[in-house]
Amino acid sequence: MAEPVAATRPNVPDVSGPRRELTPRALITAALVAAVIGATYPYVVLKIGYGPNISVVSAFFGYILLTLIAFFTGVRATRWENNLVQTAGTAAGQAGFMCVVLAAMDMLNQRPELGFAVHLGRWQIFAWLSVAGMLGVLLAVPLRKHFIDEENLTFADGTAAGETMMVLDLEPAQARSRVRALFLGMSTSGLLALVRDFNGSWMWRGNPVAVFREKIPGNFYFSELGRAMHRGTEVSLLSFGSGMLVGLRVTLSMGIGMALSWFIAPAMLHERSIIAAETFRDTLRWVMWPATGLMVAGGLTALFLKWRLIVKTFATFSSKDIGIASDDLPLKHVLWGSGILTVALCVVQKASLDFPVWLTLVSLVLSLPLMLVGIRVLGETNWAPISALANFMQAIFAGLVPHNMVVNMIGSGMSGTVATNGEHLMQDFRAGKLVGSNNRNLTLVQLMAVPIGAASVAIAYPLLKARYGIGDGGLSSPISVKWAGFAELLRAGFSQLPRGCFSAMLVALVLGVVITLLEPKYHRFIPSPTGIGLGMLIPAVSIMPLVLGGITQAIWARANPRQEEAYNTPLSSGFIAGEAIIVLLLSILKGLSILV
Repeated sequence: MAEPVAATRPNVPDVSGPRRELTPRALITAALVAAVIGATYPYVVLKIGYGPNISVVSAFFGYILLTLIAFFTGVRATRWENNLVQTAGTAAGQAGFMCVVLAAMDMLNQRPELGFAVHLGRWQIFAWLSVAGMLGVLLAVPLRKHFIDEENLTFADGTAAGETMMVLDLEPAQARSRVRALFLGMSTSGLLALVRDFNGSWMWRGNPVAVFREKIPGNFYFSELGRAMHRGTEVSLLSFGSGMLVGLRVTLSMGIGMALSWFIAPAMLHERSIIAAETFRDTLRWVMWPATGLMVAGGLTALFLKWRLIVKTFATFSSKDIGIASDDLPLKHVLWGSGILTVALCVVQKASLDFPVWLTLVSLVLSLPLMLVGIRVLGETNWAPISALANFMQAIFAGLVPHNMVVNMIGSGMSGTVATNGEHLMQDFRAGKLVGSNNRNLTLVQLMAVPIGAASVAIAYPLLKARYGIGDGGLSSPISVKWAGFAELLRAGFSQLPRGCFSAMLVALVLGVVITLLEPKYHRFIPSPTGIGLGMLIPAVSIMPLVLGGITQAIWARANPRQEEAYNTPLSSGFIAGEAIIVLLLSILKGLSILV
């Protein structure tokens, strides 16, 4: 969602000495980074409501770990090794992002009147995400020749990661200063999260952490009513750093949504007896529908505006574009692997989720055009339309099996997992082209990293759910709210919506279309409909630091643009990673009954 900060690409000199790429240290480091990213990304996504660019963060982590190994071995790491690590982190991050589907299912589970009951255990989560994710990777391999070599699409996040690795490889002075900025952000954010969230049994009076915690609460509220409505600001450098990455326009748009939902709407709805009381839960049950309408309209209209890209995808793409270069994974391996994983996916969904085999095959067939469209749009616009395309899938499944939310959620979630892994493999191929990586090695590392990321999600997500909760009062991504709400809408129909919200949703749909149509020409002067929708669904305490981060980034860019371009990405990435890692560790300690 955030525009990546790409460094100026230096001239690439010839590299003397042996080419070190698929080395044991690269694989070990890649596995470690994949585990960390896969375990921490669910908290980031559910906390701030979307998935920030993880490619550059993975590249910095890889550089740090490989440099430490090189210090002890005396053999300098190469940019090719670092790109394998970055690739693993990106793949695991996509597994982590799909926690939005798990959260959507849990939101539906919390409402027994809907008759929805899908409770996934750790092994089910692992099997589902890993098999579908690896299948998406293999299905995307033959598309590399068309989108990367022939059309040479931008894939901005992959380009940013590639440029970052070139700078880290060729300019040690710049690399050291940026790594220091990353470490500063991580240590500051991690320490703040530790002070804020730790409540272990050793918190005796006078303990330094306990003393600071008394002075630094988790949230500051504007009033007692503000506490009930979550009006205020949380103490979170993760959210602040996310705002620095996203930028001013989107964060101010989220601020507008926050004002509408949590400051203006509650009193108006209560005065008209539309909601029983000015409470967060009652307000959310109403505002989620116009917010969903705004986000769906914005996403689908943006996709429609790119109809030429979609037509171009199918018009120019033919069997001759499916090609395997000399350094790609051999086509026979792709075909055999895809066949085996298709069978495995049918077995997993039938045995574990009681999902019919024919629907699994339908989901897989439908995921292919979604992947083609998603790759094209992502490559040219740096916008992954997974949420909008998932709504299409939900509508299709509602037609195939009406009034069945289980089929709707599992089918759309599986198709989304396959498509999103294929889309983001292209980001890694793009970065690999910049740094000169071997494409076969990139694919192999992705296939290794997807199950590692899925295993990390399977461990971390239940721990986060147990510690913080999902939905009302807990972790709640707007994407999850929209996914679950759309399934409910397709099952029950418009007549079952809360009083007055259907009219509000129609207005929001129109506004989403109008604003999106005006965006290409007036984007500097009008808000983002997606940003407004996000702000309407996320509690105000979580939006406030995002807005402050966006304002800080804008002031920094105006005051010292060169410094901001160099250090904003590593510093804000450190803010995000530090808190996410500490929260994961605290959740593990709680799961082991070490923390109360």
